[in-house]
Amino acid sequence: MNMRRIQSKAKLVPLQGLGVLLFFLFLVCSSAFAIEPDYTWTSPSHNSSESMPCGGGDIGMNVWVENGDLLFYVSKSGAFDENNTMLKQGRFRVRLSPNPFTEATNFRQTLKLNDGYVEFSANGITIQLWADVFKPVIHFEIVSKKKITSEISYENWRYADRIIRKGEGDQGSYKWSPPKGLVTGKDSISTTENSVTFFHRNSEKTIFDITVAQQGLESVKPQLYNPLCQLTSGGKMWGENLIFNRTEKGIYSGTDYKAWIFKSKKPFKKQELKIALQISQDKNISEWTSALNKTIEKINTKIDGKQSVVWWNDFWNRSFIHIDGEAANLSRNYTLFRYMLGCNAHSGWPTRFNGGLFTFDPVFVDSKLAFTPDYRRWTGGTFTAQNQRLVYWPMLKSGDFDMMIPEFEFYNRILKNAELRSKIYWNHQGACFTEQIENFGLPNPSEYGWKRPDYFDKGVEYNAWLEYTWDTALEICQMILETKEYANADIAKYKPLIESCVRFFDEHYRYLAQHRGRKTLDGEGHLILFPASACETYKMANNPASTIAALKTILKTLGNDSLLKTIPPIPLRIIDGKTMISPAKTWERVNNTEAPQLYPVFPWHIFGVGKDSLQIARNTYLYDPDVQKFRSHVGWKQDNIFAACLGLTDEAKRLNSLKLANGPYRFPAFWGPGFDWSPDCNWGGSGMIGLQEMLLQTTDDGKILLFPAWPKDWNVHFKLHAPKNTTVEAELKDGKVRVVSIIPENRRQDIVIMVK
Repeated sequence: MNMRRIQSKAKLVPLQGLGVLLFFLFLVCSSAFAIEPDYTWTSPSHNSSESMPCGGGDIGMNVWVENGDLLFYVSKSGAFDENNTMLKQGRFRVRLSPNPFTEATNFRQTLKLNDGYVEFSANGITIQLWADVFKPVIHFEIVSKKKITSEISYENWRYADRIIRKGEGDQGSYKWSPPKGLVTGKDSISTTENSVTFFHRNSEKTIFDITVAQQGLESVKPQLYNPLCQLTSGGKMWGENLIFNRTEKGIYSGTDYKAWIFKSKKPFKKQELKIALQISQDKNISEWTSALNKTIEKINTKIDGKQSVVWWNDFWNRSFIHIDGEAANLSRNYTLFRYMLGCNAHSGWPTRFNGGLFTFDPVFVDSKLAFTPDYRRWTGGTFTAQNQRLVYWPMLKSGDFDMMIPEFEFYNRILKNAELRSKIYWNHQGACFTEQIENFGLPNPSEYGWKRPDYFDKGVEYNAWLEYTWDTALEICQMILETKEYANADIAKYKPLIESCVRFFDEHYRYLAQHRGRKTLDGEGHLILFPASACETYKMANNPASTIAALKTILKTLGNDSLLKTIPPIPLRIIDGKTMISPAKTWERVNNTEAPQLYPVFPWHIFGVGKDSLQIARNTYLYDPDVQKFRSHVGWKQDNIFAACLGLTDEAKRLNSLKLANGPYRFPAFWGPGFDWSPDCNWGGSGMIGLQEMLLQTTDDGKILLFPAWPKDWNVHFKLHAPKNTTVEAELKDGKVRVVSIIPENRRQDIVIMVK
């Protein structure tokens, strides 16, 4: 791929739909935008693991051609079932006659990044598939030079109740402890002459009710937010030149399914299909159907296509990173992953760290997991905060502020549930957000513990990894605060969330101290953060560095000096004569392989380039024995970010090259499974952050550091965002730096070039 930035040029694709729209856009849009090169395959795929992502709004599709058939899975964010599995909406299969994909020598499958759609072409036939960015509708168009016929199938593996098999419970909130006989309930599927309607409807009682009872919150159950009760997810596929033909049963990748098959009424040169989706909590299915029909009534293919293309064009013009030469694949994969994130831009739910909208048949991730396409490890409705945050941090520098809203809204919706936990368990104020948090704001029931001793604190997860791990919500608070710094965003609606999260730490650790002794603060007037946890790694910790750095940063941003003075200093220690950050003041055991002693570097930026504390942080990175032992580029590991933030250019180059190298699947940004699942979205997010930090960092006094950890021999052209509503476009070519533009212009005086 050539990752150069070029001027927009008119390009009329051979379809009447998006091709005309692209030409129209060229006529009406005189300004140039950053053109991303197409990503193309010239041969069909072998199975769903060799699929290509396509989507928009909050819809994701895995698209591929296999044995002459064009197939695609459809996912929509928020399709949670009664067990909190995130369900796919089904699989669609398109078979043409004569078949253009059989022994085609001119096969092309192309992800048109700039305009957000996938195009197939072979033997005189062209197919375009795209999702409307602004309404939940998928468009599919076939154009042929000669008349052809089609067979369109809707395939569903939930045509009957499915028993959750051993090991399969991990796709939902029961995880490793599903009750005997637990099932995924069957879908409802019906046809008319030219359409099929499909939906999954949750009953009134779901895993939410089981969790509330397990965690002793029945007394406040009516006050708790419940997103699962009577949730219906599904949609409708239809086409004018279609007629229902038959049903069949089959097996794909070890999973049995039933197909509802339609045929074209007559041969055609052009055929259009549409799929409209609807997810909502309704009293009855009539209300759901009415909402679905309202979406269908609003469809205007020409206008909808134009608006979606404009959105994708604007998306790519917000920011970009283009690297030339041997490292070009790093920026290509950065770009491809950012496209995947863009497909969930307008969602009501955050992008899942463990696959996002683009999971495929699990047997291709792990041959021992021959489960349905709905399966993913670490559940569909449990939002593991330590992992989720890495998906969202890079959106600040990429300027994708609108895409951060689903993460902010997620926490805002469950705020009351988190506050009720504090009130019921400890009778104090503040929001207690745990790690492994359900989409309704309570701890995952299996991580909370089904077999808990009666004496154990009901507010704490009975889990060796997760006990007292409740500071990751502070990173979401900081993201919110930084959107104000970066984009002058109005964050007033989130102030109660931020204040409640901070208040929890103040009130809870005073509460615990008061139950141990007479004083609530230590001899220096500081909170005693014990028992606590430095990530999931240093357990039964006293004053963990990660929590202290979080509280100091947020309280400083809020200007809350009275509470700030009660936060203890970041713990330091000396090893072999070198001063470095300690994971905590003390701890009792090591349970995982994270490096919370470097969280004051990222995400909290208390130590780093342009700061007096740089050497202490570098000592931590280079000489802390655990940090060295745990170092890796895999999954959620952040060593690539730490190295960049510390200006360690060679290390940043090495680790980010590993992090953003091609993944193990055909689509290069399908990484993983790492510690989680494929595609591994926190792998991609941490890769994006690492590359951004190599290029641009900022200091407390407002300086913008360009190329603080960038190798001089990597030619690059980038556009990224910085605080104070600033956008920087710069280029490094043959060792020479050119600042192409900076908005606002008065920020040019703050630029510091750091190429060595």
